[in-house]
Amino acid sequence: MSDSTPILEVTELKKSFPIRSGWLWWAREGAVRAVDDVSFDLHRGEVLGVVGESGCGKSTLALTLLGLETPTAGSILFEGKETSSLRNGAQKEMRRHIQMIFQDPYESLNPMMTIGEIVAEPLTVHKLGGNGDEKRRRVLSALEDAGLKPAAHFLNRLPHELSGGQRQRVVIASALVLEPSLLLADEPVSMLDVSIRAEVLNLLADLRRERGISILFITHDLNTIAALADRIAVMYLGRIVEIGPARQILSHPQHPYTKALLSVAPVPNPRLRRERIILQGETPDPVNLPSGCRFHPRCPLAVDACRVIDPPFIAVGDSHQAACLLINA
Repeated sequence: MSDSTPILEVTELKKSFPIRSGWLWWAREGAVRAVDDVSFDLHRGEVLGVVGESGCGKSTLALTLLGLETPTAGSILFEGKETSSLRNGAQKEMRRHIQMIFQDPYESLNPMMTIGEIVAEPLTVHKLGGNGDEKRRRVLSALEDAGLKPAAHFLNRLPHELSGGQRQRVVIASALVLEPSLLLADEPVSMLDVSIRAEVLNLLADLRRERGISILFITHDLNTIAALADRIAVMYLGRIVEIGPARQILSHPQHPYTKALLSVAPVPNPRLRRERIILQGETPDPVNLPSGCRFHPRCPLAVDACRVIDPPFIAVGDSHQAACLLINA
């Protein structure tokens, strides 16, 4: 379980990508507001699920937290330190403690390197592991912790010799070898078979319990994160529209967008199925965002005020929050 100390504090984070015109590289025509005024805390040992449709800004959020994208505005505090002010060695040390698990295990592994070389590479980059024997011990330990047993049998194998699930475990092992305190998992099971998904989710749950690792788990599938997350944040067009305890979000969603996502999620028991809410139209252009509430063009409950007023982020209950004029109306 998580404790009360935030390991990550994100305040009014924004990340925009400018659009430039033709050969006039300095001539700006607008910007894609991929992450727009996002705030949340992540506690030690906690799993926070970030859910939303493709293009809502989830992956950009993760890349910005990792430092691979520079924030346009806002603050990111990792273990109490502002990450944007870190330079050179300090930034490299920070990245050692924040590791990312990418979506595609087929693209994120170098096909020309052995599994042992892939997992050892982060140690080489950060100049850790000491002599060859110590580095080998840490690689074997990371592979074992990632569920590849016996680890010695995988050291000299190449990625194409492994299954999809085994490749994803190698990706996890290469993150674990640095003994991070925070994992950013970007759709880590979306390309795996259902049975393998369960194994990887159980592995992440074990790592959280045994190592106390905090996990930011990005997914478009509410069912995937239901059993793992302590809290869930729902994103739409670069903003968090609802955040709260996982059970509360899943059983009593407040925002119309969250209700729509849950209504189309497969449910094994037909008696528990919700009335399907099919959103009309396409997701608005992130360059030309709608006035007022950015969800109103697709919202089945929208009223005239939604087209004018950009709603605040309000508290609902003890810790549940949502941004919608229609809540408790």
